[in-house]
Amino acid sequence: MMLNPQESYVLLDSRGTALRLPGGDQFWQLPKAALANCGEGWLISEYFFEQDWPTWEMHPHGDEFMYLLSGEVHVHVEGADDVSIISLKGSGAVILPRGMWHTTKVVAPARMLHITRGLDTQTRST
Repeated sequence: MMLNPQESYVLLDSRGTALRLPGGDQFWQLPKAALANCGEGWLISEYFFEQDWPTWEMHPHGDEFMYLLSGEVHVHVEGADDVSIISLKGSGAVILPRGMWHTTKVVAPARMLHITRGLDTQTRST
Protein backbone atom coordinates (compact mmCIF):
# COMPACT_ATOMS: atom_id res chain seq x y z
CA MET A 1 0.00 0.00 0.00
CA MET A 2 1.63 3.26 -1.15
CA LEU A 3 0.70 6.37 0.82
CA ASN A 4 1.86 9.90 1.50
CA PRO A 5 2.25 10.29 5.30
CA GLN A 6 1.48 14.00 4.95
CA GLU A 7 -1.99 13.10 3.64
CA SER A 8 -2.74 9.80 5.39
CA TYR A 9 -2.27 8.41 8.88
CA VAL A 10 -1.83 4.74 9.72
CA LEU A 11 -3.43 2.94 12.65
CA LEU A 12 -1.73 -0.22 13.88
CA ASP A 13 -4.62 -1.96 15.61
CA SER A 14 -4.61 -4.58 18.35
CA ARG A 15 -5.02 -7.40 15.78
CA GLY A 16 -1.78 -6.43 14.03
CA THR A 17 -3.52 -4.82 11.08
CA ALA A 18 -2.35 -1.54 9.53
CA LEU A 19 -5.33 0.62 8.56
CA ARG A 20 -4.98 3.66 6.31
CA LEU A 21 -6.87 6.71 7.59
CA PRO A 22 -7.38 10.20 6.21
CA GLY A 23 -4.80 12.61 7.59
CA GLY A 24 -4.79 16.19 8.79
CA ASP A 25 -8.09 17.97 9.31
CA GLN A 26 -9.99 15.08 7.68
CA PHE A 27 -8.84 12.77 10.48
CA TRP A 28 -10.07 15.11 13.22
CA GLN A 29 -13.46 15.41 11.46
CA LEU A 30 -14.11 11.66 11.66
CA PRO A 31 -17.17 10.71 13.74
CA LYS A 32 -16.50 10.42 17.49
CA ALA A 33 -17.01 6.65 17.40
CA ALA A 34 -14.37 6.28 14.67
CA LEU A 35 -11.92 8.46 16.61
CA ALA A 36 -12.57 6.43 19.76
CA ASN A 37 -11.72 3.22 17.87
CA CYS A 38 -8.42 4.80 16.80
CA GLY A 39 -7.48 5.26 20.45
CA GLU A 40 -7.22 1.50 20.94
CA GLY A 41 -4.33 1.13 18.49
CA TRP A 42 -1.08 2.95 17.71
CA LEU A 43 -1.58 5.99 15.49
CA ILE A 44 1.27 6.98 13.16
CA SER A 45 0.93 10.57 11.98
CA GLU A 46 3.11 13.24 10.43
CA TYR A 47 2.71 16.97 11.06
CA PHE A 48 4.30 20.19 9.85
CA PHE A 49 4.67 22.86 12.54
CA GLU A 50 5.44 26.52 11.94
CA GLN A 51 4.19 27.69 15.33
CA ASP A 52 4.36 26.52 18.93
CA TRP A 53 1.72 24.03 19.97
CA PRO A 54 -1.25 25.87 21.50
CA THR A 55 -1.77 23.17 24.15
CA TRP A 56 -0.03 20.71 26.43
CA GLU A 57 -1.02 17.07 25.94
CA MET A 58 -0.79 13.82 27.86
CA HIS A 59 -1.39 10.22 26.77
CA PRO A 60 -2.44 8.08 29.75
CA HIS A 61 -2.45 4.70 27.95
CA GLY A 62 0.82 4.64 26.05
CA ASP A 63 4.20 6.23 25.52
CA GLU A 64 4.66 8.57 22.56
CA PHE A 65 7.50 8.32 20.06
CA MET A 66 8.20 11.73 18.50
CA TYR A 67 10.65 11.80 15.58
CA LEU A 68 11.87 15.12 14.17
CA LEU A 69 12.33 14.73 10.41
CA SER A 70 13.45 18.32 9.78
CA GLY A 71 13.57 21.72 11.45
CA GLU A 72 14.19 22.51 15.09
CA VAL A 73 11.97 22.21 18.16
CA HIS A 74 12.17 22.28 21.94
CA VAL A 75 10.00 19.61 23.54
CA HIS A 76 8.88 20.74 27.01
CA VAL A 77 8.16 17.90 29.44
CA GLU A 78 6.50 18.58 32.77
CA GLY A 79 7.96 16.72 35.74
CA ALA A 80 6.83 16.68 39.36
CA ASP A 81 8.70 19.88 40.24
CA ASP A 82 9.86 21.46 36.99
CA VAL A 83 9.76 21.49 33.20
CA SER A 84 12.63 19.92 31.29
CA ILE A 85 13.44 20.89 27.72
CA ILE A 86 14.64 18.45 25.08
CA SER A 87 16.14 20.19 22.04
CA LEU A 88 15.90 18.47 18.67
CA LYS A 89 17.52 19.94 15.54
CA GLY A 90 17.61 18.54 12.01
CA SER A 91 16.76 14.99 13.01
CA GLY A 92 16.26 13.19 16.29
CA ALA A 93 13.73 11.46 18.44
CA VAL A 94 12.35 11.37 21.95
CA ILE A 95 10.17 8.87 23.79
CA LEU A 96 7.69 10.50 26.15
CA PRO A 97 6.47 8.15 28.88
CA ARG A 98 2.74 7.67 29.30
CA GLY A 99 1.18 10.19 31.63
CA MET A 100 3.79 12.92 31.00
CA TRP A 101 2.43 16.34 30.05
CA HIS A 102 4.32 17.80 27.08
CA THR A 103 4.23 20.57 24.50
CA THR A 104 6.51 21.73 21.70
CA LYS A 105 8.02 25.12 20.95
CA VAL A 106 9.06 25.62 17.32
CA VAL A 107 12.46 27.19 16.76
CA ALA A 108 12.49 26.57 12.96
CA PRO A 109 9.61 25.14 10.87
CA ALA A 110 9.54 21.44 11.61
CA ARG A 111 8.17 18.18 10.26
CA MET A 112 7.56 15.50 12.89
CA LEU A 113 6.40 11.90 12.93
CA HIS A 114 4.38 10.78 15.97
CA ILE A 115 3.47 7.28 17.14
CA THR A 116 1.16 6.97 20.14
CA ARG A 117 -1.97 5.42 21.55
CA GLY A 118 -4.50 8.22 21.55
CA LEU A 119 -7.01 6.65 23.93
CA ASP A 120 -8.15 9.26 26.49
CA THR A 121 -5.53 11.82 25.37
CA GLN A 122 -5.90 14.94 27.50
CA THR A 123 -5.06 18.54 26.57
CA ARG A 124 -4.84 21.82 28.43
CA SER A 125 -3.92 25.37 27.43
CA THR A 126 -0.27 26.41 27.39
